[in-house]
Amino acid sequence: MGLLILLAIVVVIALWAVSIYNGLVRRKNVVAEAWSGIDAQLKRRADLIPNLVETVKGYAGHERETFDELAKLRSQGQAQADVAQRAQTEQAITAAIGRVLAVAEAYPQLRASENFQSLQKDLADVEDQIQLARRYYNGAVRDFNVMIQQFPSNFVANWGGFTPAPFFQADETDRAVPKVSFQT
Repeated sequence: MGLLILLAIVVVIALWAVSIYNGLVRRKNVVAEAWSGIDAQLKRRADLIPNLVETVKGYAGHERETFDELAKLRSQGQAQADVAQRAQTEQAITAAIGRVLAVAEAYPQLRASENFQSLQKDLADVEDQIQLARRYYNGAVRDFNVMIQQFPSNFVANWGGFTPAPFFQADETDRAVPKVSFQT
């Protein structure tokens, strides 16, 4: 009878460990799926960049340095697999796109162009989708990391070799409150 009770306890512990392990695997796959959502939106934005640059370049060809920087960042971002590095590069791309759009503000004919307006709208839509994908990814990472660190699932996580996933975080400069001045 004692052997049967011991066997039942071992079976319950094994089922518990398998359940925890499967939960970790499921959450790890949700993180991977969420990253693929961010990656798809970043690729959509990267595909819009050459069109935006060519459209603005036709009006403001002397802004060559800004366009070259954006092209370099675009290539660099698509080649990165590390989430933290990719996030940093994508923040730089966002800033460079902002500079291209600022250049466009100086050209009324460009702002009135249907092609430019369409690109601006598409870019705004993609930026919204990137933001949603980042929120989903960071939520999936939070759930996964909590499960890895929580007692008692941390034992199974350590045994299974699960490591925390990185968040897709904004750069410190993006968190700063912008300074607005209406003085000329």
